[in-house]
Amino acid sequence: MALNPIEIRKHLPQTDCRDCGAANCLMFAMQVFQKKRALDECPHVTEEAKAALAGEAAPPMKTLKIGAGDRAFEIGGETVLFRHDETFHHPCGLAIIIPADDPNLAARIANATKLTFDRVGRQESVNLIAIKDAGDAAQFAAAAKQAAAAGMPLILRSDSPAALKAAAAGAAAAKPILYGARAATLDALAPIAKEAGLPLVISAEGDLGTLADLSQKAQDAGVADLILDSGAVRDGEIVAHQTAIRRGAIRKKDRRFGFPTIVWVDEGGPARQVSRACLAIAKYAGIVAVGVDSAEAILPLITARLNIYTDPQKPIQITGGLYQIGEPTDQSPVLVTTNFSLTYFTVEGDVMASKVPAWCVVVDTEGTSVLTAWAAEKFTADSIAKAIAASGVQEKVGHKKVVIPGGVAVLSGKLEETSGWKVQVGPRESSGIPAFLRGWSPN
Repeated sequence: MALNPIEIRKHLPQTDCRDCGAANCLMFAMQVFQKKRALDECPHVTEEAKAALAGEAAPPMKTLKIGAGDRAFEIGGETVLFRHDETFHHPCGLAIIIPADDPNLAARIANATKLTFDRVGRQESVNLIAIKDAGDAAQFAAAAKQAAAAGMPLILRSDSPAALKAAAAGAAAAKPILYGARAATLDALAPIAKEAGLPLVISAEGDLGTLADLSQKAQDAGVADLILDSGAVRDGEIVAHQTAIRRGAIRKKDRRFGFPTIVWVDEGGPARQVSRACLAIAKYAGIVAVGVDSAEAILPLITARLNIYTDPQKPIQITGGLYQIGEPTDQSPVLVTTNFSLTYFTVEGDVMASKVPAWCVVVDTEGTSVLTAWAAEKFTADSIAKAIAASGVQEKVGHKKVVIPGGVAVLSGKLEETSGWKVQVGPRESSGIPAFLRGWSPN
């Protein structure tokens, strides 16, 4: 919320009537600010006050829906400069740039649709295909239509408004992004974007003042959904421009900068493009478009995005319970770990590497790692014993031998008393699991 409690209170009756249940209007305003209460819970708030607060409380950066269908996603809507202040809400989109005259166009489009990776139990994918005009309007339109048929959100880039209009018409079902309006082409492109209801990228070729002016001009022309491209190409410029745009939107409430951004990276080799794209992901880009599309180049970008856009206050976690790793039998080992995703999937990978199938009892520790959960008394002999009993693993195996992480060996004695299982202390580090399991026996 862009307001503070004092400003919210100004829109309340300020009678301290307590009809809302709060001690006074300021206390209620604080609860609204903290998103613990809704404004209409005040029985005396006026419609005018609701309307005024709704406008003032609107996110400083607009949220845009990109694409159509199952693969549509949102960008923008951010409210903070630093994710620990709240969180970043909408992960940036990753786009693969494909020239319209690429001889392997069909194969590259198909490849882009398949760039999906399993990261800590989540399916993370490339989000868009960006078709770049090579100077032939008919070829560009045909490539756009072919890319739209793949079912992914689409960016159409051309310096020709006429070529963009024709290509957008053929790919209308994909709701493509039009890239990009400059000072010389905004007057021609704004009506096209407005009429079709499509997002429009505006580019200032390296000048933020010009970018702000073009943004205002596009809004005045009735274009509702804008994406900003500062035109920065060097690392230092990317950081400086992205930061200035975000600060302008968040801190200065400058509506000219209140839109998500795009960074275009197609110069240099794969290593250069990947490092520059990671920089843009870390520094606020709403969409990052790259010219590389190999799995080994895209995986670092997927990983960087996942790290940046993970809520630091809500660790990625899995559901507690019993998991099968491989195809365990009644004589397979039983391991215990926590439900922090990184912990579990690391353990799972190392068990798979051992080629010894196993049962894994996952204790719900609210998404914390083994030692963190133990220190917070969430991974205790009692909680482990309860998890073992609730998992039903005793009905799956013909032994009562359980392996706990070596870092919490101190729990072994009490766990044996509490659970009735024989406790075996495993390795301190997950990397030691393969060697440990190869020598494991249920006897």
